[in-house]
Amino acid sequence: MMCYASRTGTRRNLDALRAAGWGLLVSRAGVWRTEGFDRYVLDNGAWADFQAGRTFDEDAFERLIEQFGAGADWIVLPDIVAGGLASLALSTRWLNRCLSVCPMALIAVQDGMQETDLAPLVGRSVGVFLGGSTEWKLANMLRWGMFCAERGVYYHVARVNTERRVWLATASGADSIDGSSATRYAVTLPMLDRATKQRDLFAC
Repeated sequence: MMCYASRTGTRRNLDALRAAGWGLLVSRAGVWRTEGFDRYVLDNGAWADFQAGRTFDEDAFERLIEQFGAGADWIVLPDIVAGGLASLALSTRWLNRCLSVCPMALIAVQDGMQETDLAPLVGRSVGVFLGGSTEWKLANMLRWGMFCAERGVYYHVARVNTERRVWLATASGADSIDGSSATRYAVTLPMLDRATKQRDLFAC
């Protein structure tokens, strides 16, 4: 399972992440630097906007994907946190644009979305990014993992910052995770990294 950490300006933490083979998550709402990482992904910044009570900056997102999209592993399509089908409509509007600059785009699954809503959209180049409210995400992680496994679709779980959540993501068959714990506290990196390398025999 591939791990991506949110960007930090702390050199010690960046060196530790690089040595562990982690990638970097570059957010539209943060500093736009890849810090020399071989692997990185682009986040639309919707979660930061949600926490700060801001509206989504489409112009900034366009500049981000234009500048960094070609080298990214994937891009998280714009979404609305806990926004249900309104979020899916926004993601769909950006789908072709993001795929024009990056080989893969992920739809952020939010509270209230159903498998039938995403089934016509996902495929080899369009995966699933499990977002939404924390409670909903934890309750539905395995369900969306099964959906992705049945269709051979890439599956990413967001905001994984504890060993327990790493194990849940592994059990759900996630291809990758992201989190901020290892970014902020280098001491937590070995614990989280060991957890990601423990194979779950019952995973999707």
